[in-house]
Amino acid sequence: MKYDFDTVIDRRGTHSLKYDFARERGKPDGVLPLWIADMDFPAPPEVLADIQKSVAHGIFGYTEVKSDYYDTVIGWFNARFGYRVSANEIIKAPGVVFALAQAVRAYTQPGEAVMIQTPVYPPFYEVIRDNGRALVTNPLLYKDGKYLIDYEDFERKIVDHDVKLFILCSPHNPVGRVWTQSELEAMNEICERRGVIIVSDEIHCDFVWPGHTHTCFGLLNENAVIATAPSKTFNLAGLQASHLFVKNVGLRNKLRAEIGRSGYSQLNTLGLVACQSAYTHGAAWLEELNRYLVENIRFSREFLATRLPRIRLVEPEGTYLLWLDFSDYALTQKELDRRIAENAKLWLSSGTGFGQDGEGFQRINIACPRATLAEALSRLEKEFT
Repeated sequence: MKYDFDTVIDRRGTHSLKYDFARERGKPDGVLPLWIADMDFPAPPEVLADIQKSVAHGIFGYTEVKSDYYDTVIGWFNARFGYRVSANEIIKAPGVVFALAQAVRAYTQPGEAVMIQTPVYPPFYEVIRDNGRALVTNPLLYKDGKYLIDYEDFERKIVDHDVKLFILCSPHNPVGRVWTQSELEAMNEICERRGVIIVSDEIHCDFVWPGHTHTCFGLLNENAVIATAPSKTFNLAGLQASHLFVKNVGLRNKLRAEIGRSGYSQLNTLGLVACQSAYTHGAAWLEELNRYLVENIRFSREFLATRLPRIRLVEPEGTYLLWLDFSDYALTQKELDRRIAENAKLWLSSGTGFGQDGEGFQRINIACPRATLAEALSRLEKEFT
């Protein structure tokens, strides 16, 4: 391989949220963290070189982008997913969560209902509740180790609560589903018929595993709002750059106005540099990374099957986040969390952090060197056998 994903890099002492805040987050000292969704790999060397060039220039004034930046973003999504937008249909934002919050405020009024599919990424709940909107959940069905959509409940909740906005997670975090085109079409048909606006968070779209295909929701509905970012793909979250693709001019104007009311304008200078560099030079790095992650998934699957068979892996179709079912141990979530943190000395994401539908589960981030992953699974084995 051209790129090195095996070297373990010490991230402690860098103000890393993942590594340096265990005590502040109620975890014991010495835990091995595989919780928050950033990777333990450096960004692509080509991206680092472009960042270093910008740093060497030494001036970090207000920065905007020109047509070449937009061409790069457009080219990435057109080449990989067959989805094409024009430059004027792209709205820049510092992050997808910020963008979701702005969308909630732009497209709904206080007290109106916004629907999500649970268990799901915790900020989905926060951007709804913290903005005074009514939270409506469409729980996913967990059947034979796989998550499915309850379409009957989906439509009934929309009607009963007069849902105005649906926030989709695609691919889904934490359950790892890559929704099929037919599943997306079924949800889209209901939402269009019922007049529900769709915002699709597709931040994990570049992590889709063999046998599965990511369908950009924008291909099905030109009135949908698509949220993306290079942050997960190239481990650039701290540089804060994301994009919203909004073809519908009315929705686009509402969203631009809401972001304007927040007082936000230009993005982080180095984030813009990194984003353009990643989408220009990062394809080969991502291809190797995904091969490495597929092997990490295979390693995890085999380890659990042979040495921890009572922990059931929900087979991932996408993302580098594995959803583990501990229900066979019949532990309360509090006791499960305690044993993992205090006894196994691991910092994972508790299932109920994704909603009550996550009871009995843990999420583990496998975007790390294999030696780190092996150590984490070995710690689980010592505690749960």
